[in-house]
Amino acid sequence: MSLPDTGAAARLAGVGTAVPDTSYSQRELLDLLAVTDPRVRSLFLNSAIERRGLTLPAAGPDGSRAVESQGALLRKHTEQGLLLGRRAVENCLADTGARPSDVRYLCCVTSTGFLTPGFSALLIKEMGLDVGCSRLDVVGMGCNAGLNALAAVTGWARAHPGELALLVCVEVCSAAYVFDGTMRSSVVNSLFGDGAAAVAVTAPRGGGPNAGGVPALLKFSSRIIPDAVDAMRYDWDEGHGKFSFWLDPQIPYVVGAHAEGALERLLHGTGLLASDIDHWVVHSGGKKVVDSVRVNLGLTRHDVRHTTGVLRDHGNLSSGSFLFSYQRLAAEGSVRPGDLGVLMTMGPGSTIEMALARW
Repeated sequence: MSLPDTGAAARLAGVGTAVPDTSYSQRELLDLLAVTDPRVRSLFLNSAIERRGLTLPAAGPDGSRAVESQGALLRKHTEQGLLLGRRAVENCLADTGARPSDVRYLCCVTSTGFLTPGFSALLIKEMGLDVGCSRLDVVGMGCNAGLNALAAVTGWARAHPGELALLVCVEVCSAAYVFDGTMRSSVVNSLFGDGAAAVAVTAPRGGGPNAGGVPALLKFSSRIIPDAVDAMRYDWDEGHGKFSFWLDPQIPYVVGAHAEGALERLLHGTGLLASDIDHWVVHSGGKKVVDSVRVNLGLTRHDVRHTTGVLRDHGNLSSGSFLFSYQRLAAEGSVRPGDLGVLMTMGPGSTIEMALARW
């Protein structure tokens, strides 16, 4: 077995999450949106999702919800995203035992809206972070982007031993909804929830063994599927005058079919097999996606318990979903020194991202 040096690796030092104050069951959402189409109702009620945090427009006098313009959706993306992002960062710093002034690098990820300056600049101002803090905004990569950005944050942390970097995923998915009763929009509306997640990354000066039960990030890998480049999209919908998501029904099978190859690429040269992995932190992409990945990688339902638990309680939180699952794993207390873990996200491209971790 030939694993990268754990002592020199960057480590996940703390994690924090945040969801909106308002949440809805799937049945409540169907009633609020006055959905009567049996196909759409079945989509919502058979999604393996029980509740989701969402930021919906206020009800009018007749109980109906106002149709939000693209401008209103972008304002919601900014305002709610800043609120959730700040809460996630505060919770992450508390878990890490760090102060806002300790942050030297801030990377913010989002795919649910566009704004300039981005969340990194807004959070630095809002939270009083050091104005010399280096920053990066990753916009539009989709559900896989959390691991893409974590690779960049890890690289920065390794180049700056002893300094604190933060990754923040901010996804206000209700700022990207179109309500028109079609199956295209209903698939999206039945799946995504609002949420933010932050993780602290640091590489210790002089290396050394892991401490405090935090995992070292040893290796990252990417696998893009060019033939499925249009399978997941967020683009302009002329009919509605808004941006909207598009999810191809074949996504679960495309992702599942390439999952094994993606894992082989990650483990290449390490001497490890899938059976050597103790913990799996997989993006909560949807019931069919998770089932397809589980079957193709030979995982048990127990292996993906946190993935399905996050899906059940919050829906698909896009780029931050895997950090919600990681937080549950960390809180569970089942990890032992020397355990190996794989982090996995899937998204537009179509893309599968993976990272290998060791506690």
